Amino acid sequence: MQFETYWDRCGVAAQFEALTDGATGSAAFAAQVRRHQAALAERTQPQALADLPVTWQFQVPELGEGGACSLFGQLAAEPYDLSRILGGRTPQSQALLATATAVTAYYQQHSRSHWFGIYQARPNTAGEPVLVKLAYFGAESRAEFPLTEAFAQGSNNSAVGLSGQGRIINDVAAFVAEGGGYYTCDPKVKAEACLPLFNAAGEVIGILDSEAFDTGFFHGDELALVVAVAAHLSGDSVLAMTKAAAATV
Repeated sequence: MQFETYWDRCGVAAQFEALTDGATGSAAFAAQVRRHQAALAERTQPQALADLPVTWQFQVPELGEGGACSLFGQLAAEPYDLSRILGGRTPQSQALLATATAVTAYYQQHSRSHWFGIYQARPNTAGEPVLVKLAYFGAESRAEFPLTEAFAQGSNNSAVGLSGQGRIINDVAAFVAEGGGYYTCDPKVKAEACLPLFNAAGEVIGILDSEAFDTGFFHGDELALVVAVAAHLSGDSVLAMTKAAAATV
């Protein structure tokens, strides 16, 4: 998706303006975003993804009471298996995970972020709407976030997944002190960017989430990078195509 289109839809223009001293609408900021988009386009060409190893299973934390929070550092006995929610290890699922893996690797290479994940919206094995984590780096975290209004009260991921309105939080402690609901997976996190992903029609197909152990993290190129990734994964992307396929099953 083009930067301008994503910019108009992501719902955080006012936040971006404050974060970049009014420079987000400038040619320089747009150029930063487009440079990353061009590099991501090369990284996700079919020939580049053909032999890329992907991860189908990953460790997840034990969940606290009611699943409202994770017990940091305590891992569940069984790993989470993506093949169940993705309908098996099909070529389509392989392409989806390869794209998410390549984008995650690019982000890790170019960002100082301590945690990053890409999520797709789809029904889980119980038929409930969730955000499922496709690829990530950083500490272990939960695999599915319920897409319900109740859960969204304490989760940026779920709130953004339901509303399509992104959130940039450069001081988590201040956000919580002001009454913001926050899902804590790692108590060291001090800043978070949670942005929606859209299909070409503007419907939410997932989110991305980036977290850092430093306040004031999402400025300058860090901000341009996370916007570029969100724009790249939006539009007629493999996330949109596999989301549409899942909805017809």
